[in-house]
Amino acid sequence: MNKLFSLIKNLNSTDLVVVLFCILLSTINLIFSHKVDVWHINILINTAIILYIFFIAKKEKESNNKIWMHLHYWYLVILIFLFFKELYTMIDPIRNVVYDEQLIWIDRYIFGFDPTNELYKISNPILTELLQIVYGTFFFLPVILGIDLLLQRKINEFDKSAFYIVYGFLLSYLGYILVPAIGPRFTLHDFGMNNIEMPGLLLTDFLREIVNFSESIPFGTINPHLVVQRDVFPSGHTQMTLIVIILSFIFNSRLKYFFLINGTLLIFATVYLRYHYVIDLIAGAMFMFFTFLSGKVIYRKWTRFRV
Repeated sequence: MNKLFSLIKNLNSTDLVVVLFCILLSTINLIFSHKVDVWHINILINTAIILYIFFIAKKEKESNNKIWMHLHYWYLVILIFLFFKELYTMIDPIRNVVYDEQLIWIDRYIFGFDPTNELYKISNPILTELLQIVYGTFFFLPVILGIDLLLQRKINEFDKSAFYIVYGFLLSYLGYILVPAIGPRFTLHDFGMNNIEMPGLLLTDFLREIVNFSESIPFGTINPHLVVQRDVFPSGHTQMTLIVIILSFIFNSRLKYFFLINGTLLIFATVYLRYHYVIDLIAGAMFMFFTFLSGKVIYRKWTRFRV
């Protein structure tokens, strides 16, 4: 028992929320095993992740070698994508519903029109190209922030940033489970006409295909609206970009103004490029606030527990 207690105390705050999320996903997979075809594979992967976390946390504590520290943190980049794809196997089979009609109604109630249709009036290839490139930087922003903090030898700040970023991603994933939706490029617009209606210059079509592929709709997919990930509400792009911007200013990153400018354009791009409704962005901002408010409590209490 004391050995188990000691192993648990090796876990940092980020480890804690990841382990709990693995347990939650595994429980959901088990409960709905009659609906999720690959439930056993999901549980096996989640178990492997938990074992890796306990192993790597122990090795880092016992060794002064920085390699273990990097292995302890940078696996999180891959992990976020693994969870994203696991949810793909779960959400539609379990929920079998999308809430796009309700999200559209909320946008129309707030604005009196569909924001993506209004933004289409100002679209042009140069703006589209710029915003598609900016949109494509999303997953790199947390990594860039982490590298910058490490280069400044801000280890504690790096640890806190990793926690808030990972915790934020996991909270957004819970939102996808609660409110599945596919977004305006499928509901308010013709997905197949996107490249024609909103052309870019050189990279737009290529970058769109990368986004589509990451959301399980490779080029040529028939009926893409049926198979695309249900990852619209909240806007994780908004939530996580705001988190990165705020952390960059709190910890005085040398790139904070880059994050601010790039992040502002990125958030605007989520609607302009038809990926999100505005209510998704509002929800993303609310999730951001909850991430910091609840995360501060979790981080502080778990840090005290480990002492």
